[in-house]
Amino acid sequence: MNRRQFNANLAGAGLAAAALAAGVRPASAQQKKLLAFVVNVSADFWTIARRGIEKANKEHPEYEMQMIIPAQASAADQRRILDELIARQAAGIAISAINPASSTDALNRAASQAVLFTTDSDAPASNRLVYIGTDNVDAGRVAGAQMKKALPKGGKAMLFVGTMDADNARERVQGIREALQGGNIEIIDVRTDDSDFARAKRNAEDTLSRYADLGLMVGLWAYNTPQIYQAVKQAGREKTVQVVGFDEDALTLRGVADGTVHSTVVQQPFEFGYQSMKGMVRYLGGDKAWIPANKQIIVPTRVIDSANVAEFQGFMKQILRPS
Repeated sequence: MNRRQFNANLAGAGLAAAALAAGVRPASAQQKKLLAFVVNVSADFWTIARRGIEKANKEHPEYEMQMIIPAQASAADQRRILDELIARQAAGIAISAINPASSTDALNRAASQAVLFTTDSDAPASNRLVYIGTDNVDAGRVAGAQMKKALPKGGKAMLFVGTMDADNARERVQGIREALQGGNIEIIDVRTDDSDFARAKRNAEDTLSRYADLGLMVGLWAYNTPQIYQAVKQAGREKTVQVVGFDEDALTLRGVADGTVHSTVVQQPFEFGYQSMKGMVRYLGGDKAWIPANKQIIVPTRVIDSANVAEFQGFMKQILRPS
């Protein structure tokens, strides 16, 4: 997908003022009920989810549907956003929780005042009504299987992610470890970057410099693999270091196409946005029967490799075309 970054600035001075910059009208000016989709980081991955939100909003113009992006990828910013949304009497909130363990109270306050869903990264200890997103343990297992294909003779691997505080990060690592158990691939470590893209790039560069015998690098969040891709290309290590990624960033897909990236496990963020908004509309309308007993709606993943990357790139161009 395109490398443009969102320019939202929704924290610091407070969400109410910053929301104006992001195109969110304050509660006093709103004539429609607000449904908010709060993400975890400013990344191109969420552009696809935005298209899903836009589709849902066309089908339900009686609601105001907005994506909200924290200025910093921190649980503190998300808690501040939740409190502001409560003050503005949002009717529904879907959130990708950065550190759910430290935000349970804030999430429960939101759940007491609005319909609360989680997406992408769950907060199962909270009072959220449903999680809509990937089974991240299973996605980790899928990535682990791709790692074994990329490095069939075994070797050393390094994992990269924004933070291990997020459930989706921990669960993906868990799934990878399960898939690799008893095999010949050694995970050296998991390098984190606090969702700082420059730091993510430095982590990849430092790893390549430190480990001459490194065989595999794995990016667990959408922006990690593009940083790995650039570092590997710049170091001239395409022939000796394999790369496995997550998600469908344009650079990741380019890497799959040119052979630098072995494969990437893609989610369906369009469905995260679309199903979250449609689900909140249904719930607010009194239809609660669609929520399963386990309170999870699992959206399946897909592996993109050299065999299907061209087709998938065409699909991405279509879905990201401005509406």
